[in-house]
Amino acid sequence: MKIVQISEPMTLVGGADVSAALFQMAFTRAPRLVAADGGADRALACGAVPEAVIGDCDSISTAARAALPAERLYEVSEQDSTDFEKCLARIDAPLILGVGFSGARLDHQLAVCNALTRAPDQRCVLLGSDDLVFLAPASMLLDLPEGCRVSLFPMGAVEGHSEGLKWPIRGLNFAPDGQIGTSNMATGPVQLSVTAPKLLVIVPLAQLDAVIDGLRQAKAGW
Repeated sequence: MKIVQISEPMTLVGGADVSAALFQMAFTRAPRLVAADGGADRALACGAVPEAVIGDCDSISTAARAALPAERLYEVSEQDSTDFEKCLARIDAPLILGVGFSGARLDHQLAVCNALTRAPDQRCVLLGSDDLVFLAPASMLLDLPEGCRVSLFPMGAVEGHSEGLKWPIRGLNFAPDGQIGTSNMATGPVQLSVTAPKLLVIVPLAQLDAVIDGLRQAKAGW
């Protein structure tokens, strides 16, 4: 069941450290706001009030609970999924910009990468302090500048085709325990197509607008 259904981009904030500048970078582009559990505290600290808080509610503080109307808290008690997964399963939006999902906990970062791959119907970009990551759709165009770093990391077996990369990917059999694509480089705008929803794309945070445009123009679905 979808809890949040909107027709415009939204920001999803998690419980990891997030600077005010990074939060605003997402929020100005996606001004609808949802928090994953303890992400409510991060949102309030940045001066924003989430319209919904989704998760098992074991991390949200007593103060944050008191600051929010009870009807905005959606507790999902099952423990077979992370709070990020719970949110992805219950949000219907054309684009999600996620902040507060990277930091000191490497296991949490791996879990969110896994969740991106398991929710291919969502267009979700996760912002970190230096880079951003998203799941490549079947085909997309990224208007990147020459020399921009483009890393491709497979979460499963996948092949693809590229134009505009210094090292083309045609003929490569990507796999997490085999061929990966760290530190490729754009020679200009990049056309990328892949055979399965298994390839994560990582580019510098400065390319957020190019990624947003590319994802919003990409053909929906697989």
